[in-house]
Amino acid sequence: RVCIGVQPMAQSLIIPSVRLCRGVAIVVCALSVSIPAWATDVTSESKSHAVQLASTETYHSVEPPDDADQWYVGSIPDEPYDIPKIDRSRLRADLRRETIAAPEEMPANTIIIDIDNRHLFFYPGDGTAIRYGIGVGRRGFSWQGNASIGRKGVWPDWIPTPTMRALIPNLPASMEGGLDSPLGARALYLYQNGQDILFRIHGTNEPWTIGEQVSSGCVRMLNEDVADLYNRVEIGAKVILRNSKYASTRVSQSE
Repeated sequence: RVCIGVQPMAQSLIIPSVRLCRGVAIVVCALSVSIPAWATDVTSESKSHAVQLASTETYHSVEPPDDADQWYVGSIPDEPYDIPKIDRSRLRADLRRETIAAPEEMPANTIIIDIDNRHLFFYPGDGTAIRYGIGVGRRGFSWQGNASIGRKGVWPDWIPTPTMRALIPNLPASMEGGLDSPLGARALYLYQNGQDILFRIHGTNEPWTIGEQVSSGCVRMLNEDVADLYNRVEIGAKVILRNSKYASTRVSQSE
């Protein structure tokens, strides 16, 4: 992601953070770094997709707990991979998926993301809301505003851009969707005015980070929760991110 200026200047790219977890390479959403203008590969497409970030705070990955394997208590049938099932008792009670009375009136097929309280609400239009626990962006990486679901992916592949690979030579040309994918079991791609704004609602391989402020802007959910949301939400759904005292980026309210 590139911050575009009129004059050549330091620019900000979102690049993936790669670490080893029990011998498996995990790409954790994205990492923001500053690079000089001459080092970026700026195209008209990247300009149209750009969302300016105000911070280049260093990202710190989260080490898995010593009992990480005990977070998993089985699997949920899915294709082409089963979804690892989480012991929800390890989550704070309000972070466990629950159908509740709608906190406010919203049109059907609306998503509200409450960054500060780590909640995502889906409104099906029947007077209820499904509340999910989420993990959110670190200070300086959060954002607020309106967008819409432009497309959805099942066990989506991850493909780094040429610029990312130039900056981090050991990145793979692509990472096939699967249990080790940084996007998890499902991904919902946020758009504005028909353009991908490069923020995602997606699954995670790190369930212990739900309720935490650890990502670089994307909203992460348990794989089983993002799969549930995927089945409910329709393309074009309005997404409203709000109440973030940590937001450095405000996405236009035009959606």
